[in-house]
Amino acid sequence: MREEQRVNIHAIQTGTVSIHTAQQEGKGHGASRQLNMLLDRAWTNPLPIYAWAIEHPEGVILVDTGETAQSTRPGYFPRWHPYFLLAVRTHVRPEEEIGPQLRTLGISPTDVRTVVMTHLHTDHAGGLRSFPKSEILVARGEYNRAAGFKGILNGYPSNRWPSWFTPTSISFMTMRPEPFGPFGESAKVTRAGDVTIIPTPGHTPAHVSVVVQDGGDTIFLAGDVSYTQALMLRERVDGVAPDEAVARETLGKVRDFVLAQPTVYVTAHDPESSVRLAKRAIVKVA
Repeated sequence: MREEQRVNIHAIQTGTVSIHTAQQEGKGHGASRQLNMLLDRAWTNPLPIYAWAIEHPEGVILVDTGETAQSTRPGYFPRWHPYFLLAVRTHVRPEEEIGPQLRTLGISPTDVRTVVMTHLHTDHAGGLRSFPKSEILVARGEYNRAAGFKGILNGYPSNRWPSWFTPTSISFMTMRPEPFGPFGESAKVTRAGDVTIIPTPGHTPAHVSVVVQDGGDTIFLAGDVSYTQALMLRERVDGVAPDEAVARETLGKVRDFVLAQPTVYVTAHDPESSVRLAKRAIVKVA
């Protein structure tokens, strides 16, 4: 008999983004991968920008905040940065931002008790300003890499963060670390222990993912571990990851995890993510 579900997880699409195909699946090795990503002339179709709202008995938990409509305005991103100049096209209407979309679900942004950031790239952190009263969890290494002018050079528009943004560090060493499947460390978000943060470095060096265990279901909210489920199963490193070996190791661990138990795997930019989540469709290898 199937165990009863305790939480609702909403896929919230905050607009779309088009990127070079060499960002979705890296081409080459070492520094040439990132150069190929910038110079590639082939574009993806518009991809969704998903954030995830978890309605939990202990309060609403948000995973990422999506993009802001301000990102479509000239001058929002630095004109001199090659990535924003050459390799990304974002389309977000004001009503598609995370705040208005939560309200259509009957959730006020002030109802969100915790925001977990998988990483701080703009399409995940653009909606931060809607959550000044929430606890915002960010991996310490991710914040350090993203902050200040160095962060802008690394592709994080940290000058667009709200002035009040002082996140709580996710430090696995101080949050009673314990193994979670093939992952050597984890941190619980809920007292019930059914929402867990795990380290998934690759797309960025301190990227994290969130795993929700709901009744008999396991839902893996993967951020940008991969751009699609198929690329994860093939262990294909994207064009962004600064360390190809680290990213491939993470992809291997994620693949082992989702194939060892029935798991719904969803990412921020996979067009099929919302469908798989709605159906609670588990990963299967063809």
